[in-house]
Amino acid sequence: MEENSIIVNIIDREGETHKLEAPTDMNMNIMELCKSYDLPVEGTCGGMAMCASCQCYLESDHELEEQSDAELDMLDQAFFVEDNSRLGCQIEITEAINDITLRLAPEA
Repeated sequence: MEENSIIVNIIDREGETHKLEAPTDMNMNIMELCKSYDLPVEGTCGGMAMCASCQCYLESDHELEEQSDAELDMLDQAFFVEDNSRLGCQIEITEAINDITLRLAPEA
């Protein structure tokens, strides 16, 4: 594994887990990472928290940054929202989330 990278575990909609190597020095987020690995994440709005096509569920015990008002507002309008729902575009790839596990939300 590269020096400036972490592991991100993504569970796809079929229940298969993908261990992704994610660079911590490229200012990427989870939505961009999933797209770079051709996982079925739309990211229709380009990461502006204006759609919920990158919604995922936090399945591990990681402490994430508090949700912004924009993320909370978007999740209020999304389908299949759970207590652990987050928008992938709002989760920055940093050392703090090494070995995080996220499950992709069903398509609306």
